[in-house]
Amino acid sequence: MKKIGFIGVGIMGKSMVRNLKKAGFDLRIYARTKAKVEDVIAEGVTFHESIADCVRDCDAVITIVGFPQDVEEVYFDSGNILDSAKEGAYLIDMTTTSPQISKKIYEEGSKKGFHVLDAPVTGGDTGAKAGTLSILVGGEKTDFEACMPLFEAMGTNINYQGEAGAGQHCKLANQIMIAGALSGVCERVGSSHGASFCFYRGSRKPPAGSVWS
Repeated sequence: MKKIGFIGVGIMGKSMVRNLKKAGFDLRIYARTKAKVEDVIAEGVTFHESIADCVRDCDAVITIVGFPQDVEEVYFDSGNILDSAKEGAYLIDMTTTSPQISKKIYEEGSKKGFHVLDAPVTGGDTGAKAGTLSILVGGEKTDFEACMPLFEAMGTNINYQGEAGAGQHCKLANQIMIAGALSGVCERVGSSHGASFCFYRGSRKPPAGSVWS
């Protein structure tokens, strides 16, 4: 597995592309605005003007785009990934999106002979630059194992979570825990300054047994 198509070369994606290239993979990229990726093009990455041209003949295609609707667009719109990638390619969506979309890509992709994984990441742009991302993977375990060299080029904490969509479920749980911890910190800081964090419609007091997180 050497030829990799990469779609979504933003803050996270750009560093991930660089680390894959460092690991010896042949990178082809697609971005909506070429001017924003001139730096990685100058480093030897091949730019394509369309998703179809980017993914054609690639052994694996990695996506990390902005929002769930962007994920659906790059996979399902006419002429995009599911229409253009070669049969047997590995399709890895690393966007943080919904488990339902991940399952949909898996189901439709499997019908066309693709190996589909959902693999959202944690670690932010710092982890992307350092190649130390945590990667949470859902899909067939044999496909996960086949893609380990790719994951190892981008991260250090790589975990197989289970069937299609399981990576996204784990990422959701991670985000909920972070939100709960942050809300607790905010409540403590606010209460130390006399602020109240109880916002309940129709009542100035929280119901019994409730918690801020």
